[in-house]
Amino acid sequence: MRYTLENEYLLVEADENGAELTSIRSKKDFTEYLWQADERYWRRHAPVLFPIVGSLSGKKLVINGADYPMGQHGFARDKIFKMASRTDDTIWFALDSDEEIKERYPYDFRLEIGYILKDNTVKNIWRVTNTGDFANAGKLHYQIGGHPAFNCPLEREASSDNGKQSDYFFRFGTDAPIRYRLLNEKGLLVETEYELATEGGYYKITDDMFDKDALIVEGSQTGEVSICLPDKRACLTVIFDSPLFGLWSPTGKNAPFVCIEPWFGRADRDSFAGDIADREYDQVLEAGESKEYSFTIRVDGI
Repeated sequence: MRYTLENEYLLVEADENGAELTSIRSKKDFTEYLWQADERYWRRHAPVLFPIVGSLSGKKLVINGADYPMGQHGFARDKIFKMASRTDDTIWFALDSDEEIKERYPYDFRLEIGYILKDNTVKNIWRVTNTGDFANAGKLHYQIGGHPAFNCPLEREASSDNGKQSDYFFRFGTDAPIRYRLLNEKGLLVETEYELATEGGYYKITDDMFDKDALIVEGSQTGEVSICLPDKRACLTVIFDSPLFGLWSPTGKNAPFVCIEPWFGRADRDSFAGDIADREYDQVLEAGESKEYSFTIRVDGI
């Protein structure tokens, strides 16, 4: 079931399936900013990645010496969440661990996903709670991240010519070059570091930018990334305080969207072979503790 939030600027939809945003539409000109999950390219809109981000070395989590197979980005994006609360401008979904989940991930937890609509922004909030004391002396280990996909070029009903992806720019919240790493054929981190030679914070999207999958940007190099029109006006900005983020569009498909992904976690290095507690960017909660994470999507120029 889908739920709607609305104000004078935006019409926003979210689905109980994965607690995923499914639409961000301007009420001014009916522009749809969020990717509409065309299966020819990618069947999702904006999944939440939990309890891992990216791929695992050996395709498994090791928890207290036991192996727990798990696919890329975890399982939360494929779960039906409960609608926990709702107001005119806010909605919260919740997922609680159960016996089926604990066969794959042996922790007691509650994952709450909230969306707050204010003016021309949508704030995405994740709240993780350790509700038990089963594994690792009561500690809950996890990663979490976002994967929102945005139309690029825009789908503007008021225009018959929206251009192509390579007419658009990224704009980063820094004038410094953006350093990034790639993934290998197993989806694991490559050690070599590359660089986007930005100009005044802008980088023109190229046809081959994602030929080697996602660009992984570590080190808190910027706190915002915009998608800009061919004239360099920002049409949408993602604002975050995560230590890393990804940029992605499907390899070899010429897909008409790009993803800007704030992460608190990432894929393993190919050489990693340790316990979940040894993974880089491991997030930890003691029994009874909660922690919130958030990022904001701002629709510019409306």
